[in-house]
Amino acid sequence: MCIALPGRVVRIDGKTAEIDYSGLRTTVALGLVDAQVGDYVLVHAGCAIEVMDPARARDLLDLVRELEEASGG
Repeated sequence: MCIALPGRVVRIDGKTAEIDYSGLRTTVALGLVDAQVGDYVLVHAGCAIEVMDPARARDLLDLVRELEEASGG
């Protein structure tokens, strides 16, 4: 199963961005969206696929944390 997760854009370099997932950082492709530093983006398979409303992104991140805690992770 694949899942898309929100992350916050911390740096942009051309068509890639450094994304922060609550402390874990990775680089993703930005070819599908017009994101700016500080935006939350939904990332799937290494590509940002949607610029998200910050409140919606935080709600989804809270849900992911709850699922991790419930699974013992």
